[in-house]
Amino acid sequence: MSKGSDQILHFTAPSEPEGRPRLDKFLSSQTQIVSRTRLKSLIESGNVLVAGKKVTEPSHRVNSGAEILVMIPPARPANLEAQDIHLDVVHEDDDLIVINKPAGLVVHPAPGNPDKTLVNALIARCGDSLSGIGGETRPGIVHRLDKGTSGLLVAAKNDQAHRHLSKQFADHSLDRAYLAVVWRVPSKRSGTIEGAIGRNPRNRKKMAIVNRGGKPAVTHFLRRRKLSNWASLVECRLETGRTHQIRVHMASIGHPVVGDQIYGGRTTKSIRQSAPDFCEKVLKLRRQALHAYQLGFTHPSSGERVLFEREFPSDIQGLL
Repeated sequence: MSKGSDQILHFTAPSEPEGRPRLDKFLSSQTQIVSRTRLKSLIESGNVLVAGKKVTEPSHRVNSGAEILVMIPPARPANLEAQDIHLDVVHEDDDLIVINKPAGLVVHPAPGNPDKTLVNALIARCGDSLSGIGGETRPGIVHRLDKGTSGLLVAAKNDQAHRHLSKQFADHSLDRAYLAVVWRVPSKRSGTIEGAIGRNPRNRKKMAIVNRGGKPAVTHFLRRRKLSNWASLVECRLETGRTHQIRVHMASIGHPVVGDQIYGGRTTKSIRQSAPDFCEKVLKLRRQALHAYQLGFTHPSSGERVLFEREFPSDIQGLL
């Protein structure tokens, strides 16, 4: 993992019509380089200065015009085990590695998944040549895919590449497209879904379109093919990258992703009676039928635009 002096991020708090914002929420809204959980940890450990003074309370209210410095210490060697897990490497160079992640593989260690993650596999393959900006348990990780989602993911092998890629995520200049099998047939061949996404107020383990406190989210969809009266193949392109965005947005218009056990993608009694063969295939799938098939970005070193594609894996192909 990258070593050296502290990385320093600089921000100026604007005037807010609704009053002084919380420090953690303000910083989270200003950068996608560092996760909100990581920002909270940095604040509590004394790595954030507001108007020249150390602040350790994430809920601290920030005055208009205050200068804020976030100091990101060099990544300490994490107690992460290098594990020999097969990776489908699409591209690799000195700056980054593009992986075709299989469904079932968690991206980084977290409660309930302490090892056997993509991070463990990356450490085994890349050793210390991974960016440390994401924190000790997320070396190289610029973005994530859900455990049950397959497809293309890029990881950074140095801090400069991490910052460059994170900026592209923040300003929505990447090309990210997904293929999904959804229930029923959208009435429109194409459309745009806009709805802020935040924690579901009734179930904090789920995400939802919310009226207050959510982050703006935009998904464009295109109906590629009608598979039957019960299902369709759609392509989704993201302007933003919120947690469970496609799953939440498609469910919100009545077309949840097939196989999604959280957002309404289960088979119903009427579907099981009308399409028993298809439903049997869905039961064998054991995950949501969602695949990140296209990823394009500007290379951090060459400045060239690169584009990678991978079609559906065999388990979803069986639904088509």
